[in-house]
Amino acid sequence: MKRLPPQPCERINRKQRLSFKWHGRWYSGFAGDTLASAMLVNDVTPVARSFKYGRRRGIMAAGVEEPNALVTLESGSHHHTPNVRATDAELYEEMQVQAASGVPSLEHDIRAWLKPLHRFMSAGFYYKTFKAPKNWWPWYEKGLRRFSGFSAAPSEPDAEHYDHQYHHADIAVVGAGPAGMAAALAAAQGGARVILLDERPAPGGEMVSDCATDQQARQWFEATRQALETQANVSILTRTTAYALHDYNLLLALERRQDHLALKARNPQHSRQRSHRIRARQVILATGSHERPLLFANNDLSGIMLASAVRRYLHEYAVLCGDEVVIAGNNDSIYVLASELLNAGVRPVVVDSRDSSLDTAALQQRGAVVRTNHAIIEAVGSSRVTAVRIAEIRQTGNRWDIVSLKETLPCNLVALSGGFSPVVHLDCHTGSRPVFSGEFQAFMPACDRPNRFVAGSVNAHPDWAGCRDDGMHAAASALAALALTPSSPAEKPRRKSLGTGPFLYLSHKPDKVFLDMQNDVKASDIAQAIAENYRSIEHIKRYTALGFGTDQGKTGNVNGIAVASAVTGIPMEQIGTTTFRPMYTPVTMGALAGEETGLLYDPQRFTPMQHSHVQAGAQFEVVGQWMRPWYFPQGDEDLHTAVARECQAARQSLAMMDASTLGKIDIQGPDARELLARVYTNAWAKLAPGKCRYGLMCDENGMIIDDGVTACVSDTHFIMTTTTGGAARVYAHLERWHQTEWPELRVCFTSVTDHWSTTAVVGPKARRLMEKICSDIDFSVEAFPFMDWREGTVLGVPARVMRISFSGELSYEINVQANYGRYIWDQVHEIGQAWNITPYGTESMHVLRAEKGYIIVGQDTDGSITPHDAGMGWAVARNKPYPFIGLRSLSRSDTARADRKQLVGLLTADPDTVLPEGCQLVRHPEDSAMLGHVTSSYHSPTLQRSIAMAVVRNGFALQGETIYARPVSGETLPVLIRDTNFYDAGKEQLDGER
Repeated sequence: MKRLPPQPCERINRKQRLSFKWHGRWYSGFAGDTLASAMLVNDVTPVARSFKYGRRRGIMAAGVEEPNALVTLESGSHHHTPNVRATDAELYEEMQVQAASGVPSLEHDIRAWLKPLHRFMSAGFYYKTFKAPKNWWPWYEKGLRRFSGFSAAPSEPDAEHYDHQYHHADIAVVGAGPAGMAAALAAAQGGARVILLDERPAPGGEMVSDCATDQQARQWFEATRQALETQANVSILTRTTAYALHDYNLLLALERRQDHLALKARNPQHSRQRSHRIRARQVILATGSHERPLLFANNDLSGIMLASAVRRYLHEYAVLCGDEVVIAGNNDSIYVLASELLNAGVRPVVVDSRDSSLDTAALQQRGAVVRTNHAIIEAVGSSRVTAVRIAEIRQTGNRWDIVSLKETLPCNLVALSGGFSPVVHLDCHTGSRPVFSGEFQAFMPACDRPNRFVAGSVNAHPDWAGCRDDGMHAAASALAALALTPSSPAEKPRRKSLGTGPFLYLSHKPDKVFLDMQNDVKASDIAQAIAENYRSIEHIKRYTALGFGTDQGKTGNVNGIAVASAVTGIPMEQIGTTTFRPMYTPVTMGALAGEETGLLYDPQRFTPMQHSHVQAGAQFEVVGQWMRPWYFPQGDEDLHTAVARECQAARQSLAMMDASTLGKIDIQGPDARELLARVYTNAWAKLAPGKCRYGLMCDENGMIIDDGVTACVSDTHFIMTTTTGGAARVYAHLERWHQTEWPELRVCFTSVTDHWSTTAVVGPKARRLMEKICSDIDFSVEAFPFMDWREGTVLGVPARVMRISFSGELSYEINVQANYGRYIWDQVHEIGQAWNITPYGTESMHVLRAEKGYIIVGQDTDGSITPHDAGMGWAVARNKPYPFIGLRSLSRSDTARADRKQLVGLLTADPDTVLPEGCQLVRHPEDSAMLGHVTSSYHSPTLQRSIAMAVVRNGFALQGETIYARPVSGETLPVLIRDTNFYDAGKEQLDGER
């Protein structure tokens, strides 16, 4: 391999030399090189190892269809990028590159040493081998992950950032080859707003190679490029891959904005990549086609490449990929490459499987050797190809036979062209199925969706002029659909033919004929899958892993279909293709997220008391975006010690908690009370001002979705509280039902969660503290009973004080305007020192509520629990004038059956054993059928033992009986079923000290 003198249309800048590091060794290339072209000119091989057998692999293609050359860029750094195709990576200064595969290294791969075992590793090997014994799976998994043929995931945070951009266009053109350029220009001249996308650094596509030898092509290309750049209504996005096309012409595209720049040259103010969301009235797909390789034994050796790739490296990068060249194919394009290689000083041997009628005398006079009715049957070499064996062949019906072995041809490069497969992926993303064409030996796009057109080689035009004319015709059709007039008429061009011959599969050494280079899927694997009765191509794909690699079968899938056709005798059009799904090429996770990362994706919310909590040394946890104190350690206390102290204070003396995060919705209007009756399961008609009521909310299926306490301010004004994580969901729930089902109700909602801060004073001595900090409210039991609220002045601040409890102890919640929240908290904490007041966090809150058997929605319920399942039938009022949401569903046979999972309490036989949450429950020790699972589990400092809550099938009827818990540790633990209230069943502690 060598760099040629300057070529007419080369993309490299020979004045700017760049260096890159490959496995510790420095190499050089030019600006404009891809990593692949730089590796070729430096004769870097192998570049990868295959997934299953660890075979040496070289560069095969020049674009996104490359199956082998996966690399890791900037390994171990904050710019670590795994599984990048070397053919896609533009070379930049000091690029750090490592192979994505190789166990333990690229040069010495243990999978290759296991060659004697390869015959046992055919299709279905993984499914058959690693399914038993079951307890060995962790060992299997660890080994398989070590042997995977892909890059390790980044271990460091990404130093780059990403963003999204949204577009609306009249016409979006995907692909900037001659068809796309012509279509975009014609559409723009017709008055349409146009977006032109192409995955390469500059427009032109495969036409760049034509420009090198065709003066007319070069003139048209330059004129069209300049015209597009001057069109104000055309946006050109290069280095941009359209990776998905959804319904109603929503295109998703990834722009690589700074990937081609050296790390030091990248602007930190600009995004590395940008995800574009384009909504277009019309879409023109000028996506081109991918060349297919031929099938023969050892066709995966380094030095065996696609003919179009050899041509592209020759003209765009001035790289001659070999000087002893065999060109093999079944279509006329191989003679174009032969002529161009002769121009470069190489005398190729052309092996044509057809009885070609082309006049090749001129080529032969220039030094080329032509063999028609011949095919390669085997490649020879170890680390790379050194020769090929060819044979005379004959086709009988659908079967190919070897007539006689002809000769062995020495070579260091084999250029293959087995025909071209239109890039139908985007067209198929919305459900279209490609249609097989016997004339072109390819699956053609159906393009049967509205407002969509195809043009160029994706539409089987092999020459640049035909692609140009087809692009102009597609633009005219799109403009007509928009009621716009094209600037010039465009006739639908006739397709020229490359004379592509039938798919060639000789069945010679099928266990050495590779279809999927990345996953080591061979022709024999397809035959084996069919022999094991996998007949659908979708099943064959999954059984053999055909097309499972990062190239998604761009080079191998159609050949796999051809082999399946040959084995079964079923025509390819009846076998069909596998399903094409997004993404067309891999998309970085960062680009999908855009700017919605970290706090921009999930903002952190803080209560007004946050700084006081930090000063107190609180440990925090995230609850529905809120940073809530988890526990307040003193000294070197751990979680369990701190929680025991906090719980003891709440039960025996005085404690305080920040409850500001509970959702709060202000509901006002003449029909506010009626709305509450419809969204809550219990009755609300008689709730008087100054009173509070617990409410249970269900969805249409009768399943619990939220709960909370609502206070009546007046007959037309209520304050609803929700769970911390459910505030936004409940607000949307209310608005949806009001707007879509009950618009006649005169009521409005306002989210006031952030308007108020709440300090909960909890414990037997809570009344004493409240009487000291508030003089205008009577806190006696008789004047201020449980589930009442009062308005007064607390420490000089207007406040609403609610006597509600989530702990079972005497508790008051002080609600003040948010800007007074920290002041109230700090003053309560200071004054409460007379009773050794103790702040507590969410962990202690959970323990205290579990001791009382209070549920947490989303933990003790999971969207399948009704009020009756939770033992809360007392909160269901069935005789309302207007039924509440979900009432009808509670009468269904499934929701009314007695053996549903029901919420119960559990006590372990060993009081020190705390069951893990999620632990499975069974009826008998030997049972495998699950009876239920643990939803909440804690060690209770009050009871000095473990407690748990669980949903158990027919649990209410099983109270008093013993069942068994099966933690993942493998133990079988007896547990006693009981009711959920473990503490103060008589509610004697609710009024505290009088």
